[in-house]
Order: sequence, then structure tokens, then C-alpha cells
Amino acid sequence: MKLKLFVHRLSQPSRAVLIFCKLNKIEFEEVQIDLSKGEHLSPEFKEINPMHKVPAMEVDGGFKLFESHAILRFLACASPGVADHWYPADLFKRAEINSVLDWHHANLRHGSAGLVFHSKLAPLFGLPSDVQAAAECEKVLSASLAKIESFWLKEEGQFLLGNSKPSIADLSLVCETMQLEALDEKVRQRLLDPHEKVRKWVDDTRNAMQPYFGEIHGVLFQLKDKLKEMESDE
Repeated sequence: MKLKLFVHRLSQPSRAVLIFCKLNKIEFEEVQIDLSKGEHLSPEFKEINPMHKVPAMEVDGGFKLFESHAILRFLACASPGVADHWYPADLFKRAEINSVLDWHHANLRHGSAGLVFHSKLAPLFGLPSDVQAAAECEKVLSASLAKIESFWLKEEGQFLLGNSKPSIADLSLVCETMQLEALDEKVRQRLLDPHEKVRKWVDDTRNAMQPYFGEIHGVLFQLKDKLKEMESDE
């Protein structure tokens, strides 16, 4: 299967797909779509994903797919040698992972991505920061972190749903949580310090996915340094 991935490494879902492929030795061609330059809005990319978002994929024969969760599910099922813990064959375990992924978009992702964008990234796209929108997203984020702490993380395992090994749900949600690195340190600590189990889960998941987790997230820490420089120049 010749796989082409259309991504931007500052995109949390893009990072999740890239890490998954590297961890599972799935060969692919990485095509960078620069969101800050509007490349996702081009007619050429519309042929890949009419929703104008990353990540998207294309395989032999012209099959195209978008939405990171759909891509992760497809790759876990279609790629030989992927360990069962990522997306188990057991339908009950698979359904539980699906429930986490479906919850993610309307909760953790809505809060995390919205807060980071409205408070930090909007100027990079030529838009003003929106304090009110950021505050609303922070409420969603705080509630989402509390739900991970109290419900999705269990006593019996290191990872979501009480599993002893990470699944695609851990990968997707931890990449989302890592986006908070773009925030000011005091803000990030205020959000995460109350959630000891979440912080441990992030560390455990990150460690379980090295060296590729660190490699793919390098661009996020570069952005963090760039934002600090921009703020110090103001």
C-alpha cells in the first residue's frame, strides 16, 4: 500500500497519525500543507479533502480519506503487523476506544484547540486574539481534563480505559493535550496541576511512544520559542 499523508505538524491530529505510522513502521510519503499560508484552501487540496482540513490521506488507486480518527482506524486495520492494543479486534474493547474518540472532538479538542488558537495562534493567521472565546474554551478544557481524570483513566492501568498498553485513543488525546505547551507556563500549570492522573498519563504515553513522539512534537516546541520571542519584542 503506497500511502501519502497530507499533514501539518502543528496540527494535533496530524501529529497523531504521523506518530502512529512511525511507531508501526508503516511507510508513507509526508506532504506538508502549510496552514498559515492557506495551502489547505487551495483547489488542489480540495481534491484531497473538500473540508479543507489536515490530516488527509491517499493510497493506491486514488482512495482518499480524511478525519484523523477515521485514518487511525483504517491504518490500524489495514496495515500488517500493527499490534492489537492499538485498536483491538475484540469488538467490546474496540467500541470503548470508539467512545473515547467520539467524545474527544466535542470536548477535549474543542477546549484545547480553541483555547490555544484564540489566545496564542490567531495572530499567526492574521486574526486578532479573542479573550472571550478563549475563556469559553478554557471552561470546556477544564471540564474535559476533569472527565479524563475521573472517568477515562482507571486505577488498574497506565492508559485510558484501564489498559496496560496505549491505544489510538491515548495517542489522539495526548497529542491534543500536548498542544497546551504553546500556552504560557503559568497558564498551563494552572490547567494541569489539579489533575495528577492526567499529568502521569501524559508522561507515560509520551514515554511509551519514543523516540517518535519527541521527534514529531519538535515543531511544537519551536513554535513555543517563537511565540516567546514575539511577545518579548512587543
